[in-house]
Amino acid sequence: MSWQAYVDQSLVGTGNLDKAAIFNSDGNSVWATSPGFAVAPNEMQEIVNAYRDKGDANGVKRVQSSGLHVAGERFVVLKADERSLYGKKVHNSANQLWHQCWTKEQYLTAPQGKEGIVIVKTTQAILVTHYPETGQPGAAANTVEQLGDYLISVGY
Repeated sequence: MSWQAYVDQSLVGTGNLDKAAIFNSDGNSVWATSPGFAVAPNEMQEIVNAYRDKGDANGVKRVQSSGLHVAGERFVVLKADERSLYGKKVHNSANQLWHQCWTKEQYLTAPQGKEGIVIVKTTQAILVTHYPETGQPGAAANTVEQLGDYLISVGY
């Protein structure tokens, strides 16, 4: 299967996601993307840096307090480990609060949208996906994690 087919069929084609892209694990080469989903080079660097960050003494990564940008949108990061990053969109009315809220607990009380991102790193690829307001976060995460498992099982 081509990388574009993974985006079109295995990710967006499931109906659990509305946008997706696949990059190499260094984040400097786009292998496939859905139309209109433009993840900027500096945004990919944020993602790669989040994976490289081992966390503080408590295991908290910097991205969990600073957030993440994907396709021009800001997301608060709810999960960050060596494999996965999950985030919820920062609602426009919460943008000013974003700079005042330094903990996840403080931020979660600020207004947010229901849309989000699920990013999964495999051995050679990074799957960057987005689900819409009407999407189910759990279904979106399962879709991306399952493709990540498959890609790892075949050496990618």
